[in-house]
Amino acid sequence: MSTQPVPKPIAGASGFVDDRIGAGNFLRRNLRKIFPDHWSFLLGEIALYSFIVLLLTGTFLTFFFKPSMAHVEYTGSYGPLYGVGMSEAYASSLEISFDVRGGLLMRQMHHWAALLFIGGMMVHALRVFFTGAYRKPRELNWLIGVLLLTLALAAGLTGYSLPDDLLSGAGLRITEGVAISLPLVGTWITFFLFGGEYPGVDVVSRFYSLHILLIPGILLALISAHMILMWVQKHTQMPGKGRTNENVVGAPFYPAFMVKAGAYFMFTFGVIALLGTFAQINPIWLYGPYTPADISAGSQPDFYMGFLEGSLRLMPAWEINVLGFTLPMSVLIPALVPMGIVMTGLALYPFIEQWVTGDRREHHVVDRPRNNPHRTSIGISAMTFYGVLWLLGANDEIAAFFQVSLNWTTYVGRVLIFAGPAIAYYVTYRICLGLQRADAAIIGHGVESGVIKRLPHGEYIEVHVPPNEAIEAHMRGKEPVPVLTGGGGGDDDGIPSKAMRGPLGKLRNKMSAAYGGEKIPLDDGHGHGEGHEEHTAVGQGGEDRSLTH
Repeated sequence: MSTQPVPKPIAGASGFVDDRIGAGNFLRRNLRKIFPDHWSFLLGEIALYSFIVLLLTGTFLTFFFKPSMAHVEYTGSYGPLYGVGMSEAYASSLEISFDVRGGLLMRQMHHWAALLFIGGMMVHALRVFFTGAYRKPRELNWLIGVLLLTLALAAGLTGYSLPDDLLSGAGLRITEGVAISLPLVGTWITFFLFGGEYPGVDVVSRFYSLHILLIPGILLALISAHMILMWVQKHTQMPGKGRTNENVVGAPFYPAFMVKAGAYFMFTFGVIALLGTFAQINPIWLYGPYTPADISAGSQPDFYMGFLEGSLRLMPAWEINVLGFTLPMSVLIPALVPMGIVMTGLALYPFIEQWVTGDRREHHVVDRPRNNPHRTSIGISAMTFYGVLWLLGANDEIAAFFQVSLNWTTYVGRVLIFAGPAIAYYVTYRICLGLQRADAAIIGHGVESGVIKRLPHGEYIEVHVPPNEAIEAHMRGKEPVPVLTGGGGGDDDGIPSKAMRGPLGKLRNKMSAAYGGEKIPLDDGHGHGEGHEEHTAVGQGGEDRSLTH
């Protein structure tokens, strides 16, 4: 137990609260909670702070936006569209942009914050995945994170469609095509969303309710649960000196973490404000109002929906007729399968890995990505799969810019969607093993000192020295990936259980042997003592002297 006195600001605040609601001990304990310090932990905070900016700017926009598809004639200050017929939603979006003081800045900040929110969640999820921070006891928090990402995509889709301009209308047309292609329920869902035949009269008002009420409410509840679980379970930490699964090395929540978090929020807010001020995004006045008969050339969705756009463009024409019903597989597969693969894979991976390795221990110290090469390779393969789809969502722009055939970009994309992840897996796995060998060499032989020494017999050597203590501790935090032992649940003699002798059990054992184990063991650290200097020969000579460079 610490004998250090409680800082005066904490003692004063906790005493004030304790005198009134009896929560002083709770505050004293939690305000001194230790948080580890590593740059990668800030990635999740980007998403959190962007969400706060989203709530603030979105609240401002609701005061002026009119979620109606009623037909009006524009009489605002933007001359090129004066007198043009449009929906009330588009007219109010123009009014926010040109006639409301600060309206355009709020619109653009809201849009940039949305992109940063989803982008921050993506890179945060990648950090958690590649370091294995989803392992026990954090599986539930990982599932909450996957659900948060899914809802964020839904929030982006509904918000993107609200201005009812020509660009968002093109995206809405694709949404309608996907919805109506769903077997049995597609027609009902489409009529419910649009209030009748496309484009209907209700889609903007219904998306508006989803966008400002239902989805943000669920997001807020899930983010709160995510933060509470993180607080209760304690934060993961990178391997290093003095760091174990039983402790946390870092700085206290108050004042160190609070000051850093406050500064980082202001930095995030400032970047979004600068982007909203100087980087134009979604200039709806250039697109014009949406009409079902028109579409603009080069229409592209926001980046987070680009992979679904790409899957639609790559999919060949394919329909199946069953019992008088038509299943448009060319729409169903690209709309549902890529999202299903990514999200379902993310949700199930912690449990699949636990099943393969048999590892049910608690983990509070994370892995370096190189130390679990199969997991890292799987992650890079998924990123490649996503990236190919995302890139081919702009195949028309690629074909036009590079003056190549649009058909050939599609054919190449259809090959890359299968070959790309496989190549990425192999290359990543070899890179991880190479990095492990480099770590083993540093541990075993030290690092170059820059000192050239000439031995009595004339040989030149470079003196190696032990690595920095913190770096060495970081490397030695490596643990072998667990492997099923004793036949995966057999008796003390190592005889496999009956379940493990079946086809599934044999498959599990083979997967465990391939996935786990020590690939490149670290050396014992020899080579640093007197008489054991590791060196590189650089030539011969006749006298003994030392040179430096």
